[in-house]
Amino acid sequence: MSSADMKEQNGTTVCYPEPYTKIPPQPSETKPGQLQQSQIDKFFKEGYLVVEDFFKPEELQPCRDAIAEMVELLANKLYDAGKIKNLYKEYGLFQRLTKLEEEFKGANILLFKHQKMPKAFRDIWCNERLLNVVEQLIGPDIAGHPVWNMRTKTPNSKAMDVPWHQDSGYFSEESYDHLIPTAWIPFLDTNEQNGCMQVARYGHKLGKMGKHTCCHSDTWFIDLSEDVMEQDLDINIKNDLVTVPIPYGGFLLFSNIIPHRSLKNVSNDIRWSIDLRWQSPKEDYGFYGIAEGVLFRDSTGEKITPDWEKFLSVDRKEVWQKKYFKQVVETDHFDTTITGPWIGRWDITNENKHTQAFTKSAQ
Repeated sequence: MSSADMKEQNGTTVCYPEPYTKIPPQPSETKPGQLQQSQIDKFFKEGYLVVEDFFKPEELQPCRDAIAEMVELLANKLYDAGKIKNLYKEYGLFQRLTKLEEEFKGANILLFKHQKMPKAFRDIWCNERLLNVVEQLIGPDIAGHPVWNMRTKTPNSKAMDVPWHQDSGYFSEESYDHLIPTAWIPFLDTNEQNGCMQVARYGHKLGKMGKHTCCHSDTWFIDLSEDVMEQDLDINIKNDLVTVPIPYGGFLLFSNIIPHRSLKNVSNDIRWSIDLRWQSPKEDYGFYGIAEGVLFRDSTGEKITPDWEKFLSVDRKEVWQKKYFKQVVETDHFDTTITGPWIGRWDITNENKHTQAFTKSAQ
């Protein structure tokens, strides 16, 4: 890990427990969607919260439709390029990408790598009821954080098995000192069989980043060992690891420094989900100067119209690829290598094509 990545004073790591453990002043008025006080208490005490029955099916259906359209576009792209021989139109949302992947290994990575944020996702991101929840966590000044992801977790895909990590491990150190809550929203009932999440409760209480390594297996994911979680973050591995199945219509709410991971998907269905983040626009996004967030609310109470045109004008993954992976063939739309600035932040203990691409680019 580079010396710039953990702030130190007199050789001691600086921790920021207050933003993660101290409940901010709550709104003076009752608003739709707000959490109960007991839920707020749990979030700041344990670092996460399961919120059930929040969205109605008709609110999430446009997201399912948008994902189906993305899969359709990818299928046609692969077919037109001669990469696959069948479009698999007869398969539904929860099987079609799996069939594409059987013919073209890494189809799920391509969809993850080249996804564009559809309107349905944007509508959920700035959903008024959801923003009322976020206000309870960070206050009335709210911006969407530039890092969002649609997870393409096909059955038995090692490429989408995300290991233990803290989200701020992907960001620069400027993100350590403030809360960036995440809502992980699945588009089907999730459980241990199809790859639901696990969290290490109380792992946020020190307000500290653990030392990660890079990269996990054959992926681009950073990794936080259970030894580090115990020794540096004061987590009891035996008692504090919690499996959190989320029913369709609910979501998992967690902080940017709570360790978490996803389980393997051993079901027959694709576990689709999105993760969306928010923070105060007055804080640094910790995003290497690549992009800023999109303003949703401010403390004046005036109606804000999100500047989607500005936000969508920067494709962070394209920026990363051009800066951190100087491809020999820039037009290779079927390359499944993913790299980015987070790789250079941690010790590379496992070489693979993603780290090699980053290292070559850095040199």
